[in-house]
Amino acid sequence: MTHVHPTRDDRVVAAVSEAVGGPVGDHAGRHPWWTPTRVLLLMTAVIFTLGLVQKAPCSLAEGKDQPWVYSHMCYTDLRPLYVPRGLAELTWPYSHDEETRNRYQVMEYPVGISYWAYGTAWVTQKISGGPDVSARSDRPVTDLYGDKDVDRELTIFVLVNAAGFAMLALIAAWALSRVDRGRPWDAAAFALSPTLILTGLINWDLIAVALVAGALLAWSRARPVLTGVLIGLGTAAKLYPLFLLGGLLIICIRQRRFGAFGLAALWAAVSWAAVNLPAVLTGPDEWKVFWSFNADRGADLGSVWLIINQVRDSGVQVDTINTWSWAFFGAWCLGVLVVGLLAGRRTGHVPRLAQLGFLIVAGFLLVNKVYSPQYVLWLLPLAVLARPRWRDQIIWQAGEVFYFCTVWWYLGGYLQPAGGGDVGFYWVGIVVRMACELYLVVMVVRDLFLPQHDPAGDRPEPEELGDHDLVESGGGVAHPHVDHVAHGRHTRTVR
Repeated sequence: MTHVHPTRDDRVVAAVSEAVGGPVGDHAGRHPWWTPTRVLLLMTAVIFTLGLVQKAPCSLAEGKDQPWVYSHMCYTDLRPLYVPRGLAELTWPYSHDEETRNRYQVMEYPVGISYWAYGTAWVTQKISGGPDVSARSDRPVTDLYGDKDVDRELTIFVLVNAAGFAMLALIAAWALSRVDRGRPWDAAAFALSPTLILTGLINWDLIAVALVAGALLAWSRARPVLTGVLIGLGTAAKLYPLFLLGGLLIICIRQRRFGAFGLAALWAAVSWAAVNLPAVLTGPDEWKVFWSFNADRGADLGSVWLIINQVRDSGVQVDTINTWSWAFFGAWCLGVLVVGLLAGRRTGHVPRLAQLGFLIVAGFLLVNKVYSPQYVLWLLPLAVLARPRWRDQIIWQAGEVFYFCTVWWYLGGYLQPAGGGDVGFYWVGIVVRMACELYLVVMVVRDLFLPQHDPAGDRPEPEELGDHDLVESGGGVAHPHVDHVAHGRHTRTVR
C-alpha cells in the first residue's frame, strides 16, 4: 500500500472491520480499478442519493401545510424562493427595473448563489418546455403560487439544483481525498457524513463547500494563485471562505513565505471582484441588499444570541449583537493566531490549513447571530481533515444531528411547553450542538500543541528540506516519493 489504510490507523474503523474479516493485512494487494478515490466518490453518490430521498416528501407530497414539512424534517429553501424572488419569471436578480422590484424581493444572498439560482431557473424552464414567462408578468404574483405549471417547475427546480449539488459534493470528496496523498481515506468522514444527507439540499451552501475543498487541494500542491482564486470564488458564494486567508497568513508567517500569501490574497480579491462586478454594474442597490440584510438581522436560529434574547424579557438590540459578536470573533481570531504561531515550535510541526481554517470558521459560527442547520457544511471539509479520527467526527456530527431534529421540532411548535413560555428544550439543542463543536475544537488545539496525537501531523519544518524537495500538504511539507505506512501510522521521512 502507498497510503494509510483506515482499518490499521483508526480504532473505530478497525473495530467495525471485524465484521468483514478485520483490518487489512500486510500483503494486501490493490484492486485494478477501485482506487480509494473512486470508492469515496461512490460513497458520496450513495449518501447524496439518500439525501434526495430524505427531502423527497416535501417536493412530492401535495396539500401539506408548513408544520407537516417541519415534522418530516424535509424543508428546503429552494422551493419557497422560486416565486417570490422572481425566478419563475426569470428576472435578473440584480435588475433595477422599478416594476420588477415592486413585484419581487431582491435575492438576499451573495452573488455566487444568486447567479446559480438564476442559471438553474433557466435550465428548469428549458426542461419544462419553455413557458411564456412574459405572460406571467401580467398576472398577480399570488396567482403564480397556485399555477400548475409553476408547481411542476418547483419540483424540477429542486431536482436541477440537486443534480448540481451532487456534482459539487463529488468534486469536494475528490479534492479532499487528494489533499494528503498518503491519507485519501480521511475524506470518508465527508463522503459518509449524516449531515450531508440531512442538510445538503437545504440551501446553496455546497457551492462554497466545493470551492473550499478545492482551495485546500490547491494549497497542498503549492498553488497560491489557484488557492486565492478559489477562495475568492467561494467568498462570492458565502462569506466564510474568506477566513481561510487567516489560516494562510499564519502558515506563511511560520514558513516565511510572505510572497505566497500575497499572491493568494491578491487573487482572492481579484476573483471576488470579478464575480461581483456584473451585479454591481446592473444593480448596485440590489447588490447591497445582502450586506444590509445581514447587518440588520437580529438574533436568529441556532445562535447563543437567540437564547439570550428569549431569556431576557427586553431582548438584545441588533447593534449590540453586531458589536459583541464581531468583538468575540476578533478575540477568537487573535487566539487562533497565537495558537498557530506557537504550536509545534519545539517539534518542528507546522499547523495545517485545514486545522487553522476549522478553528477560525468554528469561532465565527459559535458567536454569530444566526447558525442555520446547513451551516454544518461550512465546517465539514475542514473538520474531516483537521481531526481525521472517526470517534471525534461521530461525537461532533451526533451533536449536529441532534440539533437538526430539535430545530424542526421547534419551528413546527412541537417543543412548545403545555403551559406556555419559552421553549427550553430547543435551547438544549443549541447548547449540545455548540458543546460538541467545542469538543472538536479542543481536540484540534491539542493536536497542534501535541503533534504526536495528530494522525496527519508528521511534518517537519520546511527548513529541514531543500526547496526542490518541497511539496506542500495542507500547510506542512512532504517529500512526494517517500510517504509510506509504518505499523499502521502515516510517517514522512527525508532522503
